[in-house]
Amino acid sequence: MNTQQGPSLFEQIRKTDDQGNEFWSARDLAKILEYTEYRHFKPAMERAKEACNNSGQNASDHFEDMLEMIELGKGGKRQLESAKLSRYACYLIVQNADPAKEVVALGQTYFAVQTRLQEIRQMEAYNQLDTENEKRLFLRGELTRNNLLLAEAAKTAGVLEPIDYAIFQNHGYMGLYGGLDAKAIRERKDLKKSQNLLDHMGSSELAANVFRATQTDDKLRRENIVGKQKANQTHFEVGAKVRQTIKELGGTMPENLPLVDNIHKISKGKTPKAIRKK
Repeated sequence: MNTQQGPSLFEQIRKTDDQGNEFWSARDLAKILEYTEYRHFKPAMERAKEACNNSGQNASDHFEDMLEMIELGKGGKRQLESAKLSRYACYLIVQNADPAKEVVALGQTYFAVQTRLQEIRQMEAYNQLDTENEKRLFLRGELTRNNLLLAEAAKTAGVLEPIDYAIFQNHGYMGLYGGLDAKAIRERKDLKKSQNLLDHMGSSELAANVFRATQTDDKLRRENIVGKQKANQTHFEVGAKVRQTIKELGGTMPENLPLVDNIHKISKGKTPKAIRKK
Protein backbone atom coordinates (compact mmCIF):
# COMPACT_ATOMS: atom_id res chain seq x y z
CA MET A 1 0.00 0.00 0.00
CA ASN A 2 1.37 3.38 -0.97
CA THR A 3 1.40 6.35 1.37
CA GLN A 4 2.55 9.04 -1.03
CA GLN A 5 5.55 11.01 0.23
CA GLY A 6 6.11 14.73 -0.32
CA PRO A 7 3.66 17.21 -1.84
CA SER A 8 1.00 15.66 -4.06
CA LEU A 9 0.94 16.34 -7.80
CA PHE A 10 -1.97 18.70 -7.22
CA GLU A 11 -0.17 20.62 -4.48
CA GLN A 12 2.93 20.98 -6.66
CA ILE A 13 1.02 22.92 -9.34
CA ARG A 14 -0.82 25.18 -6.89
CA LYS A 15 -0.02 28.86 -7.46
CA THR A 16 -0.52 32.13 -5.58
CA ASP A 17 -1.55 35.45 -7.10
CA ASP A 18 -0.32 38.92 -6.12
CA GLN A 19 -2.98 39.15 -3.40
CA GLY A 20 -1.88 35.88 -1.82
CA ASN A 21 -4.88 33.89 -3.08
CA GLU A 22 -4.24 30.32 -4.14
CA PHE A 23 -5.29 29.10 -7.59
CA TRP A 24 -4.64 26.42 -10.15
CA SER A 25 -4.00 26.89 -13.87
CA ALA A 26 -6.52 25.00 -16.02
CA ARG A 27 -3.74 24.01 -18.42
CA ASP A 28 -1.55 22.71 -15.59
CA LEU A 29 -4.47 20.71 -14.20
CA ALA A 30 -5.27 19.30 -17.65
CA LYS A 31 -1.71 17.97 -17.95
CA ILE A 32 -1.78 16.43 -14.47
CA LEU A 33 -5.08 14.73 -15.34
CA GLU A 34 -3.40 13.27 -18.44
CA TYR A 35 -5.37 15.10 -21.12
CA THR A 36 -3.20 15.10 -24.23
CA GLU A 37 -4.87 18.24 -25.57
CA TYR A 38 -6.50 21.13 -23.75
CA ARG A 39 -9.57 20.96 -26.00
CA HIS A 40 -10.29 17.48 -24.64
CA PHE A 41 -10.15 18.85 -21.10
CA LYS A 42 -12.58 21.72 -21.71
CA PRO A 43 -15.79 19.58 -21.68
CA ALA A 44 -14.97 18.41 -18.13
CA MET A 45 -14.44 22.03 -17.11
CA GLU A 46 -17.77 23.06 -18.67
CA ARG A 47 -19.58 20.28 -16.78
CA ALA A 48 -17.87 21.50 -13.59
CA LYS A 49 -19.08 25.06 -14.23
CA GLU A 50 -22.63 23.77 -14.65
CA ALA A 51 -22.34 21.80 -11.39
CA CYS A 52 -21.04 24.94 -9.69
CA ASN A 53 -24.04 26.99 -10.81
CA ASN A 54 -26.40 24.18 -9.83
CA SER A 55 -24.91 24.16 -6.34
CA GLY A 56 -26.02 27.76 -5.89
CA GLN A 57 -22.59 29.32 -6.39
CA ASN A 58 -21.49 31.72 -9.10
CA ALA A 59 -19.17 29.90 -11.51
CA SER A 60 -17.32 33.14 -12.29
CA ASP A 61 -16.13 33.22 -8.66
CA HIS A 62 -14.30 29.92 -9.19
CA PHE A 63 -13.51 29.82 -12.93
CA GLU A 64 -11.78 32.97 -14.20
CA ASP A 65 -10.80 33.08 -17.88
CA MET A 66 -7.23 34.18 -18.52
CA LEU A 67 -4.46 34.13 -21.09
CA GLU A 68 -1.47 32.06 -20.08
CA MET A 69 2.04 32.29 -21.48
CA ILE A 70 3.00 28.81 -22.66
CA GLU A 71 6.53 27.77 -23.57
CA LEU A 72 6.84 26.28 -27.04
CA GLY A 73 9.67 24.35 -28.62
CA LYS A 74 13.07 26.00 -29.19
CA GLY A 75 12.50 28.60 -26.48
CA GLY A 76 9.46 30.22 -28.01
CA LYS A 77 6.44 31.43 -26.02
CA ARG A 78 2.80 32.05 -26.85
CA GLN A 79 -0.30 33.26 -25.02
CA LEU A 80 -3.09 30.68 -25.00
CA GLU A 81 -6.52 30.59 -23.41
CA SER A 82 -6.66 29.08 -19.92
CA ALA A 83 -8.53 29.60 -16.66
CA LYS A 84 -7.69 30.52 -13.10
CA LEU A 85 -9.32 27.86 -10.91
CA SER A 86 -10.21 27.89 -7.22
CA ARG A 87 -9.79 24.77 -5.09
CA TYR A 88 -13.55 24.21 -5.33
CA ALA A 89 -13.38 24.48 -9.13
CA CYS A 90 -10.66 21.82 -9.19
CA TYR A 91 -12.80 19.61 -6.95
CA LEU A 92 -15.73 19.89 -9.38
CA ILE A 93 -13.50 19.27 -12.41
CA VAL A 94 -12.03 16.04 -11.06
CA GLN A 95 -15.55 14.91 -10.19
CA ASN A 96 -16.44 15.39 -13.87
CA ALA A 97 -13.22 14.04 -15.41
CA ASP A 98 -12.58 10.53 -16.75
CA PRO A 99 -12.93 8.24 -13.67
CA ALA A 100 -11.00 5.45 -15.40
CA LYS A 101 -7.74 7.35 -14.92
CA GLU A 102 -5.92 6.58 -11.68
CA VAL A 103 -4.76 10.18 -11.35
CA VAL A 104 -8.39 11.37 -11.52
CA ALA A 105 -9.27 9.12 -8.60
CA LEU A 106 -6.32 10.56 -6.66
CA GLY A 107 -7.50 14.06 -7.51
CA GLN A 108 -11.04 13.31 -6.36
CA THR A 109 -9.78 12.26 -2.95
CA TYR A 110 -7.25 15.09 -2.65
CA PHE A 111 -9.64 17.91 -3.49
CA ALA A 112 -12.50 16.33 -1.53
CA VAL A 113 -10.35 16.28 1.60
CA GLN A 114 -9.06 19.81 1.02
CA THR A 115 -12.55 21.12 0.33
CA ARG A 116 -13.86 19.45 3.48
CA LEU A 117 -11.03 21.08 5.45
CA GLN A 118 -12.15 24.48 4.23
CA GLU A 119 -15.80 23.70 4.95
CA ILE A 120 -15.02 22.78 8.56
CA ARG A 121 -13.00 25.97 9.02
CA GLN A 122 -15.82 28.02 7.56
CA MET A 123 -18.64 26.36 9.47
CA GLU A 124 -20.36 29.11 11.44
CA ALA A 125 -21.19 26.79 14.31
CA TYR A 126 -17.60 25.59 14.63
CA ASN A 127 -16.05 29.04 14.34
CA GLN A 128 -18.24 30.35 17.15
CA LEU A 129 -16.73 27.89 19.60
CA ASP A 130 -14.24 29.51 21.94
CA THR A 131 -12.58 26.67 23.81
CA GLU A 132 -10.84 23.43 22.98
CA ASN A 133 -13.44 21.52 25.00
CA GLU A 134 -16.30 23.00 22.98
CA LYS A 135 -14.54 22.09 19.73
CA ARG A 136 -13.95 18.56 21.00
CA LEU A 137 -17.62 18.10 21.88
CA PHE A 138 -18.73 19.43 18.50
CA LEU A 139 -16.32 17.26 16.48
CA ARG A 140 -16.96 14.15 18.60
CA GLY A 141 -20.63 14.48 17.70
CA GLU A 142 -19.75 14.95 14.03
CA LEU A 143 -17.56 11.84 14.10
CA THR A 144 -20.27 9.73 15.75
CA ARG A 145 -22.79 10.80 13.10
CA ASN A 146 -20.41 10.24 10.20
CA ASN A 147 -19.26 6.87 11.52
CA LEU A 148 -22.89 5.70 11.37
CA LEU A 149 -23.10 6.81 7.74
CA LEU A 150 -19.77 5.15 6.99
CA ALA A 151 -20.99 1.89 8.53
CA GLU A 152 -24.01 1.96 6.20
CA ALA A 153 -21.80 2.57 3.16
CA ALA A 154 -19.43 -0.21 4.22
CA LYS A 155 -22.33 -2.62 4.66
CA THR A 156 -23.56 -1.81 1.16
CA ALA A 157 -20.04 -2.51 -0.14
CA GLY A 158 -20.10 -5.97 1.48
CA VAL A 159 -18.57 -5.41 4.91
CA LEU A 160 -21.21 -7.35 6.84
CA GLU A 161 -19.76 -9.11 9.89
CA PRO A 162 -18.52 -7.26 13.01
CA ILE A 163 -15.01 -8.71 12.57
CA ASP A 164 -14.94 -7.51 8.97
CA TYR A 165 -16.01 -4.02 10.02
CA ALA A 166 -13.25 -3.93 12.65
CA ILE A 167 -10.74 -4.82 9.93
CA PHE A 168 -12.26 -2.17 7.66
CA GLN A 169 -11.91 0.47 10.38
CA ASN A 170 -8.32 -0.53 11.05
CA HIS A 171 -7.44 0.04 7.40
CA GLY A 172 -8.63 3.63 7.76
CA TYR A 173 -6.58 4.09 10.90
CA MET A 174 -3.49 2.55 9.28
CA GLY A 175 -3.74 4.97 6.38
CA LEU A 176 -4.18 8.00 8.64
CA TYR A 177 -1.75 6.95 11.38
CA GLY A 178 1.17 5.81 9.22
CA GLY A 179 0.54 2.07 9.48
CA LEU A 180 -0.74 1.92 13.08
CA ASP A 181 -4.01 0.10 13.71
CA ALA A 182 -6.37 0.90 16.59
CA LYS A 183 -4.52 -1.35 19.04
CA ALA A 184 -1.13 0.14 18.12
CA ILE A 185 -2.51 3.68 18.44
CA ARG A 186 -3.84 2.96 21.93
CA GLU A 187 -0.48 1.47 22.94
CA ARG A 188 1.39 4.48 21.56
CA LYS A 189 -0.89 6.82 23.51
CA ASP A 190 -0.79 4.64 26.67
CA LEU A 191 -4.52 3.94 26.60
CA LYS A 192 -6.00 0.83 28.17
CA LYS A 193 -7.97 -1.62 26.06
CA SER A 194 -11.14 -0.54 27.85
CA GLN A 195 -10.63 3.13 26.97
CA ASN A 196 -12.32 4.46 23.84
CA LEU A 197 -9.70 5.96 21.56
CA LEU A 198 -12.10 8.57 20.14
CA ASP A 199 -12.95 9.85 23.63
CA HIS A 200 -9.33 10.83 24.25
CA MET A 201 -8.71 12.77 21.02
CA GLY A 202 -8.19 16.52 20.93
CA SER A 203 -9.96 18.67 18.34
CA SER A 204 -7.22 18.38 15.68
CA GLU A 205 -7.17 14.60 15.86
CA LEU A 206 -10.96 14.40 15.87
CA ALA A 207 -11.12 16.67 12.81
CA ALA A 208 -8.69 14.43 10.91
CA ASN A 209 -10.85 11.41 11.68
CA VAL A 210 -14.00 13.27 10.63
CA PHE A 211 -12.35 13.94 7.25
CA ARG A 212 -11.34 10.29 6.97
CA ALA A 213 -14.87 9.06 7.69
CA THR A 214 -16.72 11.53 5.47
CA GLN A 215 -14.46 11.09 2.46
CA THR A 216 -14.43 7.30 2.68
CA ASP A 217 -18.23 7.32 2.91
CA ASP A 218 -18.43 9.59 -0.15
CA LYS A 219 -15.97 7.50 -2.16
CA LEU A 220 -17.62 4.16 -1.37
CA ARG A 221 -21.00 5.50 -2.45
CA ARG A 222 -19.83 7.57 -5.41
CA GLU A 223 -17.80 4.77 -7.00
CA ASN A 224 -20.21 1.98 -6.02
CA ILE A 225 -17.34 0.01 -4.51
CA VAL A 226 -18.18 -3.64 -3.88
CA GLY A 227 -16.19 -6.21 -1.92
CA LYS A 228 -14.48 -6.23 1.47
CA GLN A 229 -10.97 -6.02 0.04
CA LYS A 230 -11.80 -3.03 -2.17
CA ALA A 231 -13.60 -1.31 0.70
CA ASN A 232 -10.60 -1.85 2.98
CA GLN A 233 -8.22 -0.53 0.32
CA THR A 234 -10.41 2.53 -0.21
CA HIS A 235 -10.47 3.30 3.52
CA PHE A 236 -6.69 2.97 3.72
CA GLU A 237 -6.12 5.20 0.68
CA VAL A 238 -8.42 7.92 1.98
CA GLY A 239 -6.76 7.79 5.41
CA ALA A 240 -3.36 8.09 3.74
CA LYS A 241 -4.56 11.06 1.70
CA VAL A 242 -5.80 12.84 4.82
CA ARG A 243 -2.39 12.16 6.38
CA GLN A 244 -0.68 13.60 3.31
CA THR A 245 -2.86 16.70 3.52
CA ILE A 246 -1.92 17.21 7.18
CA LYS A 247 1.75 16.94 6.18
CA GLU A 248 1.35 19.46 3.37
CA LEU A 249 -0.31 21.91 5.75
CA GLY A 250 2.56 21.54 8.22
CA GLY A 251 0.40 19.87 10.86
CA THR A 252 1.33 17.32 13.50
CA MET A 253 0.81 13.68 12.58
CA PRO A 254 -2.17 12.29 14.54
CA GLU A 255 -0.15 9.60 16.32
CA ASN A 256 2.05 12.37 17.74
CA LEU A 257 -0.81 14.45 19.10
CA PRO A 258 -1.06 14.41 22.91
CA LEU A 259 -3.47 12.28 24.91
CA VAL A 260 -6.31 14.29 26.46
CA ASP A 261 -8.83 13.65 29.23
CA ASN A 262 -11.90 11.54 28.56
CA ILE A 263 -14.43 13.70 26.76
CA HIS A 264 -17.19 12.43 29.05
CA LYS A 265 -15.62 14.38 31.91
CA ILE A 266 -16.47 17.60 30.08
CA SER A 267 -19.63 16.57 28.25
CA LYS A 268 -22.13 16.45 31.11
CA GLY A 269 -24.33 19.53 30.83
CA LYS A 270 -21.93 21.29 28.50
CA THR A 271 -23.43 21.46 25.03
CA PRO A 272 -21.29 23.71 22.80
CA LYS A 273 -22.88 27.14 22.80
CA ALA A 274 -22.90 27.47 19.00
CA ILE A 275 -25.21 24.49 18.64
CA ARG A 276 -27.46 24.96 21.67
CA LYS A 277 -31.13 25.28 20.84
CA LYS A 278 -32.51 28.67 21.68
